[in-house]
Amino acid sequence: MTETKESKVHRAPAPATRELPWWRQSTLLGHTVVAVLGLLALYLLSISLDPFGDLQLAQICYTTIATAGLTVLSGLSGQISLGHGAFVAVGAYTTALLLEHQQWPLALVLVAATVLTAALGALVGVAAARLRGPYLAGATLALAVGLPSLADYHGLRDLLGGANGLIVTPPPPPLSLGEAFPLERWHAWIGGLCLVVVLFLLANLVRSPLGRNMRLVREDEDAAALSGVHVARTQVLAFWVSAGCAGLAGALFAVVNNLASPGAFTLALSLSLLTAAVLGGLGSLAGAVYGSVLVTLLPTWSNNLAQSAQLPEEIYANVPLVLYGIVLILVITLFPGGIQSGVRWAGRTLRARLRR
Repeated sequence: MTETKESKVHRAPAPATRELPWWRQSTLLGHTVVAVLGLLALYLLSISLDPFGDLQLAQICYTTIATAGLTVLSGLSGQISLGHGAFVAVGAYTTALLLEHQQWPLALVLVAATVLTAALGALVGVAAARLRGPYLAGATLALAVGLPSLADYHGLRDLLGGANGLIVTPPPPPLSLGEAFPLERWHAWIGGLCLVVVLFLLANLVRSPLGRNMRLVREDEDAAALSGVHVARTQVLAFWVSAGCAGLAGALFAVVNNLASPGAFTLALSLSLLTAAVLGGLGSLAGAVYGSVLVTLLPTWSNNLAQSAQLPEEIYANVPLVLYGIVLILVITLFPGGIQSGVRWAGRTLRARLRR
């Protein structure tokens, strides 16, 4: 009996599918493995650096935390914020006050700064949910300019230190690490641990139903509302999460730099965070890391370049701004989706060549 064409089609084997590694078959397990590897990488990097390198590593960590929160807000939920430096200031001042007046343990101080700033972010988010486009950008811009200046307000000057700010005395490293253990390395460890925890939580948030709702709101608010998403609540939650990240970053800023001062939280800080998010790729947590590394190390590189070239002082001061502009133009021109899109393109190209 001959076999019909239909039976041949029916009995044709299904195309083989590529089986994922065991640690990628579960999102939570995969993120846990990446988090552990990240902690190990940060530890090995910190012990290989000198004190100044550890200081820069700590700065990269808290900058990445703030940028990751901003990329969730702007890249995932589609809300523009030019005022994240204000949330960083709230976290820094909260840390300074609690360490100097209450002598709380550092871990509890970090949690308190995160929670308090997140609560403020939720209040701002309620107002932001009623604003769109340039109106939201303008409101957050006013927040960035106005909130840090409250430290010099007559009624708060004694509490917040006025224009000079507050000096922060962070707890020393544990004695179990040795009396000569570098304080900069201890700060790098604290910042690295906080960074890994934040990225782990945000990575799971992105894959959660809330992350899906944020993407729906970003793409089309009306369509999201018709599909059952509470648009305003989702936008408020996005601000809440993002502000909490900025508050934790501000707490680490105060600990690492031993200072909480209005001059440290100018509009330039908010724009720097936004630049890091755009350079790395809005909506990408890995991009937040790339962008933060770049905006943290670029001023040092540019200063070294200006010194080696023996440039005049009036030119020397503008070298970082010029390099910022050049790097931003190059990245946006070559990879409109940010550095992370370039990394993905390079990965796809490499895999395609390896299959040949």
